[in-house]
Formats: sequence, C-alpha cells, structure tokens
Amino acid sequence: MTSKKSLVAENDGVETSNKTRWKWLWLGMGAIALISATLGGLLAVSMTSTPLMQTKLTPKEAEVFESDRLTGEGLKFSELTRPVNILVMGMSVLPTDVQNPPAGVKNRGYLPQVNSFSGLTDVMLLVRLNPEEKKIVILSVPRDTRVSLEGHGVVKINAANVVGGPALSAKTVSELLGGVEIDRYIRINVLGVNKLIDALGGVTVDVPYDMKYRDDSQHLYINLKKGKQHLNGDKTLQMLRFRNDGRGDIGRVERQHIVMRSLAEQTLNPALLARFPKILNVVRSHLDTNLTIEEILTLVNFGVQTGNSNMETLTLPGRASTHHEYKTSYWIPNAKQIEKMAIDYFNLQVMNLPQTSDSTLRQVVIKDSTASDSESLQNLMRSLELVGYSGVYVPEPWREPLDTTYIIVRNGNRDTADALRAALGFGEVRVQDEGSFDSNITIDSPVTIVLGKDWLEQQNSTNLSY
Repeated sequence: MTSKKSLVAENDGVETSNKTRWKWLWLGMGAIALISATLGGLLAVSMTSTPLMQTKLTPKEAEVFESDRLTGEGLKFSELTRPVNILVMGMSVLPTDVQNPPAGVKNRGYLPQVNSFSGLTDVMLLVRLNPEEKKIVILSVPRDTRVSLEGHGVVKINAANVVGGPALSAKTVSELLGGVEIDRYIRINVLGVNKLIDALGGVTVDVPYDMKYRDDSQHLYINLKKGKQHLNGDKTLQMLRFRNDGRGDIGRVERQHIVMRSLAEQTLNPALLARFPKILNVVRSHLDTNLTIEEILTLVNFGVQTGNSNMETLTLPGRASTHHEYKTSYWIPNAKQIEKMAIDYFNLQVMNLPQTSDSTLRQVVIKDSTASDSESLQNLMRSLELVGYSGVYVPEPWREPLDTTYIIVRNGNRDTADALRAALGFGEVRVQDEGSFDSNITIDSPVTIVLGKDWLEQQNSTNLSY
C-alpha cells in the first residue's frame, strides 16, 4: 500500500518538474521575443530570410543541403522539431588565397588575415543537435583527412572549400561518413573567431602545456604558458592555431575540444539569449551561413536548454600517415569505424556504396595502360580502400594505352561502377554482360578499372597537396 507521505513526495516531484518546465517555457519565449525584436532592428530582415549568407549557391549546390523545415510552426517557431546536422568551418585566409585582395593589405611586409571565406579550412566540425535525445554531438574532422574530390583526385579535405566552397565541403563530408545528410553550413574566418570570443567575454581554459611559435611572414606569434587562465580572442586563437607539438592534426583537434567544452560550460546559459543579438552583430561580417534568422534563434535556444552536460565531442576515426607512405602528411580515415560511428551518433540508415552479401563486388582489379610508377598506383589503391573496397591489387601492366579510363563491372552491377566513378572523379562506366565487352579487353573480375591517359592528365594538372 502506498503511504500518504510517498504520494506527497511524488506530487512534490511532479510539481517541481512542472514548475521547471514552465520556467523554461516562459524564459525561452521572453528571450526569443527580445532577440527577435533586437534582431529585427539590427538586421531589418524577416525571420525566414538568410541575411548572413554571403555566398550565393547555385541551385545544384543548394541541393546538397537538406531543405526540410527545422522549426515548429506558429508560436512554436523556437522549437527544434527534428535532429539537424550543421557543418561548421573555420578558415584562415591570406591575401595569396584570394584573387583580388583588399588594397589595404598590400605592401605591409607580411601576410595579414583577410576578411574572406575562400581559404583552406583550418577547423571542420559536424555538429548534430538532436531534440529527440536532448543531446549535442560535435564531430571534428581533421583538416589533413585524405579524401578524393571529383575532378581533383586525392587531396586533404581542407582543400574542398577552396575548390567548391561550402557545397563541395558538405558533399565531401557527407560521402566520407557514408551518406549522412547535412542540413546547413556555417563558415567563420579567423577575424570572426577573434571577435566572437571577445564578444562572449573570453574563455577560461586549462592550457595543457607551454606553447611557443613564431611566423614573421603572417605576424603569427604564439606564447602561452601552461595552466588555467582566462584567454581573450587573440590568445584563444593562439591556442587553436598552435601545431608544433609533434602530434599534428590530432593535437589541434584536442585543443579545439578543450576550448569548445570550456565555452559551452561558461556561455550556454539563459544570459546568452539576451546578449546574442549584440554578439551576432559583432561577427556578422565575418560569418557566412545558410541558416535563417528563425533557425539561428531556435538553435541557440536549444543549446542553452541542453547546456554542456549532454554534449559529446568526437574525432573522425583514423590514423596519421607515416613519412614513407606519402610525400605529404594525411589523416587516413578508418572506413569501418566511421560507419559504426555514423550509425551510432548520426543515425545513418543507408550507405552511399551499395550493400551486398557478395564480397567479391568489393574487390577491384586495376589494370594500367599508362605505365605509371608504382607509387601512383599504390596511392590509387589506398584511395579505393578509403571508400570501402578491399582486396585491391594490380596484376600485369596493360598491353596498349587507352585515352579514357574504363570502370567495368560484369553482370549489370551498375551501382557499383557509378559509386567507383564518383569516388575516383574520372573515367567512363562500362557494364559487361555475359558476352564479350570488347575484343581487345579481357575482363576476368567483377569490378575492373583500366587506367587511361585521363588519369595521368588529372594527376599532372589537379593533384592538390595542401
């Protein structure tokens, strides 16, 4: 029999829970109303516009991003109604990175930062805000991650922004994660990060070790001492940009996580809602995003309500390349671990590459008609392994040169060939039936790549090694 005392305690708990819920509701509505009014005055725009979008996307580029509504209707406009994935990119842009640098940056004797979004991506994060689990997941993608860009061959992922802006960056990250959809993007440059940290009042972090670095060509001077301290925008950038710890990309990612967690702990509170319009106005000229005003308000509100207690930071599974593998350093993705992470944290349902119980469809034979060097062939083999193919090998050289690379599959497996073509960025898909495909080409494997001169031309003209 339930005691009267226990029922009272139970009712007290329900009442407390209801009070908390109503407190957040009224606080959220009041803050949103205040922010809406302030933003309306600052930006003079409608709630559904994208006034911070400084890059015009073509219709094809816009299709890369999921267009479904993120927020509730009517009075519930500040409510996040579904999980959302946002690609956040931070970049350092120098005068040499832009076609027409501002006149004020010339003849200074060094390379200052430019207010642009055309440079290499220094920081790449995929942020998932999930109202169903009341959880925030932040995945760091190392800037040196080795990927294949269509039409440009094997590159570091930070080159995607230079080649194709936010759309290609999002497409590349999505493919890297096996098809995880990306809803929106945010790009912010070094100048914006500096102002953002200052507008937030700085951040207190525990610097893990002494950091000292000097680059006169950019006037980049880093001098931080180990220990807990309060950093302004400039000092925070020093910690984020430091890379001389012998740990390469992973060291940078770990320092990013330290700063992000500290910022979340110190700023994700109701006071941020009232200050947010002023903060946004400070950094708006250094920000590029396809988020609407309504969506920005909703995401900030969700972040404040969720706080840092249910936030998880991840790093793309992989390993650092060794000095004898490649001429430049890479972060080599681990396809199997990435797939598991994407399923567990990003609700991945369908992989880009066709799933099949026939493991032979994942084995690729490469036949070379170009007499390429063994290192180039080894690099191509590793690139294919990155996108899920195993047992890749190269038999005897091809007997005569071809102008165009053939990607050939037997017995109608067109999806497999199309996936390979997208991964390679070159070649022509051919499907071989049971009969002979070509009297000059003998195909004895379910999937065969016959390398042609277009592969050599692509390597010579578009191989980016940033």
